[in-house]
Amino acid sequence: MLDEQAALLCPELIIEENERIDDLQLAGLRILQKRNGFRFGMDAVLLADFARVEERDRAADFGTGTGILPLLLAGRGRGAHFDAVEIQAEMADMAKRSVSLNGLTERITVHHIPVEKADTVITPGTLDVIVCNPPYGIPGATLLNPEITRSTARHQGEEGLTAWYRMAYKLLRGKGRFYMIYPAPRMLEAMQALSKARLEPKRFRLIYPYADKPANLVLIEAMKDAKPMLHPESPLIVYQQDGTMTSELRRIYHIKD
Repeated sequence: MLDEQAALLCPELIIEENERIDDLQLAGLRILQKRNGFRFGMDAVLLADFARVEERDRAADFGTGTGILPLLLAGRGRGAHFDAVEIQAEMADMAKRSVSLNGLTERITVHHIPVEKADTVITPGTLDVIVCNPPYGIPGATLLNPEITRSTARHQGEEGLTAWYRMAYKLLRGKGRFYMIYPAPRMLEAMQALSKARLEPKRFRLIYPYADKPANLVLIEAMKDAKPMLHPESPLIVYQQDGTMTSELRRIYHIKD
């Protein structure tokens, strides 16, 4: 049914054999995803909720994959324009087609380039916000989406995220904001690297799969050229003991009780 509706809304849309259209349950938005392969997980949804993106902000997404973060943020009425950067040709192509499917080509521009070259398509010092769901570097680091196996999508290069932080600093305006989600055991490492790149960590929220389990992910907000001052937020518990969503997660997913 979704494929038939997509054909009517976007007749020029090409859907490959191993692709499907998923309903994001948000403002009528849809996204192209692989039937067998990389698909966005809960981490993208949590980051979209955590990131403070104002209606008039110009934003970018580093490592956009199939474009899920710009789509989620646009669906929430946030951000005037998004530059979505993706190194994988196949992913960038899917992101472009999803943007076209949703009629958002004027608000979301997908660039098939490495993050390290983002300044060739984005003018330095012009972004208000950058969001980033980066390669975690440790297979299975996120319990929320353990089926992801694509090495490019989940493994960092030799330089790690250092080059991404430097690029973020270059592209952001003064006091511009950088948001990321990362494995909780590596929170200190990430914050130290951000601070070294002059992106000062300002706010964080730890994510726990269950109340009695250790945190496995952390949401971080950093600000360009800000003074050191860290503000912890209340913990985010994902599941109740019976495996159902907590009320906070239901809020994030816009599920009514």
